[in-house]
Amino acid sequence: MGLKVPFLKPGEPFPNPLNARRDGLLAVGNILSPEMVLEAYQQGIFPWFNEGEPVMWWSPDPRCVIYPEQLKVSKSMQKVMKDGVFSVSFDTCFLDVINHCRFIPRNGQFGTWITDEIVGTYHELHKMGYAHSVEVWQGGTLVGGLYGISLGSIFMGESMFSKESNASKFALISLAQRLMPLGFTMIDCQLHNSHLESLGAVEIPRPQFLEELSTGLDSPTWMGTWEF
Repeated sequence: MGLKVPFLKPGEPFPNPLNARRDGLLAVGNILSPEMVLEAYQQGIFPWFNEGEPVMWWSPDPRCVIYPEQLKVSKSMQKVMKDGVFSVSFDTCFLDVINHCRFIPRNGQFGTWITDEIVGTYHELHKMGYAHSVEVWQGGTLVGGLYGISLGSIFMGESMFSKESNASKFALISLAQRLMPLGFTMIDCQLHNSHLESLGAVEIPRPQFLEELSTGLDSPTWMGTWEF
C-alpha cells in the first residue's frame, strides 16, 4: 500500500496535496460534508471511496483535464450535434443525473463509489449553488448527463452516464462550448480514460494543475441555477 496516510480528525486541515502517495491517496477520515468538499476542491483534492470504506481523499499525479479551447469534436459528433439527435438542459434534475451515474453499469472507474453519503453531500452542494448537472434528452427521456462542482473559472467533473450512444459525449461537449465564452479555463476530469481522451483530455503534472487551479480560483464563482 505504500506510505501510511494520515487520518483526518474533525476540523483538521488537509495535508499538502504534494505529499500524496504515488497512487494519489492523500488522507482518510470518517467525515464528509459540503464544507469539507469545497475546502478539498480548492486544494486540488477530491473524495473517492466505496460503501463501507472510510472517506478517502485523493490528489492524483498526473491530473486529467480538458481545456475548453482544446476540445475535440469528431466529425461524427459534429453531425450528432447538428442533426438535433439530443437536446440539453442544465440543473433541472440534479438528483436524477447523480443517481443515473450511480446505478448505470459502465466500464472504467465509475460506479459503486457514489454512495448515499456522496449523493446527499453533492445534493446539498447543488442546493448551495456549487454543484451542477448537465442533462441530455432524447424524445423527452433522460439518456445522458454529468455532474460536478464549479469554483472560479474551473469546473470539476465528477461522473457522467450514457443510456444512448454518444449521450455523455454530447453532455461534455455542450458544457465545454457554453463555459468557454464565460471565461472558464479548465474542466478537471481527475483520472484519465480513453473516452475523455477522445474529447481532448490531457494529463498534466500535479504541480502544474495546482498552479492553474490557484489562478482559476481568483475568478468569481458562477453560483446558483445555470441557465444558458
